[in-house]
Amino acid sequence: MAWYWRGLSAAALLALTSVAEATHEVNHRYGVLGYVRDGAGRPVSGSQVRVTREKTGLVYRGRTDADGFYVVIAHLHDEDLLDPLQVTAGRTTVRIEARFNPLNVRTERGTRIDFASNRAVEQPEMFAQTLDEYLKR
Repeated sequence: MAWYWRGLSAAALLALTSVAEATHEVNHRYGVLGYVRDGAGRPVSGSQVRVTREKTGLVYRGRTDADGFYVVIAHLHDEDLLDPLQVTAGRTTVRIEARFNPLNVRTERGTRIDFASNRAVEQPEMFAQTLDEYLKR
């Protein structure tokens, strides 16, 4: 799966993030991905999703596609384990901690957060599968 990620061009990564950061290595990035849906469960296209690092105030942005899917890549290092992040879609914000194994520099790091109406649900166990499905599109 890591070769899929590396296969993305720099232009594609820049299109997914608003800040050009050194996110070329697994231990330099943390992905937040998921879906934004309305109260009826329909995808919300073009919705902005923001990931804010509480420690630094840096904001990373993404936008949902036609399926309501988004990807935001934050620039985090091993020492940023458990850093608090605020993830916002529309008027809904959820606070999470960046959880990953700093000894593992091969597996992509991140979490999945789905937004529906005014609710957010984090499903970190779905991150790898969702990322793989996205990269196979």
